[in-house]
Amino acid sequence: MNDVQAIADQLLALVAGLDEETARGDSVLPGWTRGHVITHIAYFSEAMTRQVEEALQGRLIEVYDGGRPARDAAIEAGADRPAPELRAHLTQAVTTLMSSWDKVSPTDWPLPILHRNSNLAAGLQATWRELTIHTSDLNLGVTPATWSEDFCLHLLDFLRPRTPENTHLILQSPTTTWENGTGTELKLKGTLTDLTAWYSGRTPAGPITGKQPDLLPWP
Repeated sequence: MNDVQAIADQLLALVAGLDEETARGDSVLPGWTRGHVITHIAYFSEAMTRQVEEALQGRLIEVYDGGRPARDAAIEAGADRPAPELRAHLTQAVTTLMSSWDKVSPTDWPLPILHRNSNLAAGLQATWRELTIHTSDLNLGVTPATWSEDFCLHLLDFLRPRTPENTHLILQSPTTTWENGTGTELKLKGTLTDLTAWYSGRTPAGPITGKQPDLLPWP
């Protein structure tokens, strides 16, 4: 929980001074401005808050009303809002989500949620992923190079389905070796953060040696 709160605090501090020019600027995600990323994080935070609050009441609820199409439409519609509105939406959504997580007791973590048909413990991990990755996606000076070793190893394990079939992928950094899959061996070398950035579809800050396979979509 401390790691999630820390990235939430970093995110909100990063956008506290957001102005119009910055909001309209490009994120690192193709076709998305920073306004798109901020809107996405805000709607994710609101959706996860619903998952938590309903689970604590013993109920299940859809992640997004109208599903993925409605979510995508809302992001497009909200991305060009004025910077103060973007800031306010993000701040309220993230702050409310963190307050909801604070309500979860040690015995509540196994409670089911519909987000990935998982439970509250997995939902907290999803929050950690979403806030950490998209804070870097904002292109405001925070990059995957800042990701902790614990986060990198968690994200690599979550993204195991990205390894192509018939491939034994080995990611070797100075601090750890991570392996996945069976078949033709492919070994890539670099820092742990660069290897994790690549595996998550982001641009590494430094060099990666070895033949990089075409990865499968996110799970």
